[in-house]
Amino acid sequence: EHNCVDFGMAEQKIPGDGVVTGSGTINGRLVFVFSQDFTVFGGSLSERHAQKICKIMDMALKVGAPVIGLNDSGGARIQEGVASLGGYAEVFQRNVLASGVVPQISLIMGPCAGGAVYSPAMTDFIFMVKDSSYMFVTGPDVVKTVTNEIVTQEELGGAVTHTTKSGVADVAFENDIEALLAARDFIDFLPASNREGAPERPSSDPWDRVEESL
Repeated sequence: EHNCVDFGMAEQKIPGDGVVTGSGTINGRLVFVFSQDFTVFGGSLSERHAQKICKIMDMALKVGAPVIGLNDSGGARIQEGVASLGGYAEVFQRNVLASGVVPQISLIMGPCAGGAVYSPAMTDFIFMVKDSSYMFVTGPDVVKTVTNEIVTQEELGGAVTHTTKSGVADVAFENDIEALLAARDFIDFLPASNREGAPERPSSDPWDRVEESL
């Protein structure tokens, strides 16, 4: 649970504090996962929420296993102010330390803003879902206030925008289930860490077969 007492937060405590973390296996290979819950304070990141994410990232680095983040967050929890921003600093530090050491995969599972997209942007692979996931530093309302430009969520940070124009995301999927299944398949092709090679599977296809169409 969060440790914030300001702005009436002491009475609003929810077990888990908006993020579920843990480890498991995908096709027998160890992975660490965190999944943000948008129904808890908009999935916003508190100090405790950040500590939970950092803990599994530290464990992944220690044992050499991929990290998968299911991001669905409005960014920093404003009630906690600088403590929440400090939590993001810790998460970013882990992203940097893990870069090139273990694979980091981010799935954007809903409208994400602020810090909730800085961190995924630093990871190796980003999967998005068409018409339901968005990545923006600030939303359309802030853009309108500051620049008087009217822009939709989709134009500003939709899956198609980020996979065709900005290049921030790698793939746009039709729905959440497709994205999750693709991530599960994708892990099979990645090394667990920089201490291991890519997985090899037995194949009856000869390596010197000539494919004329190529």
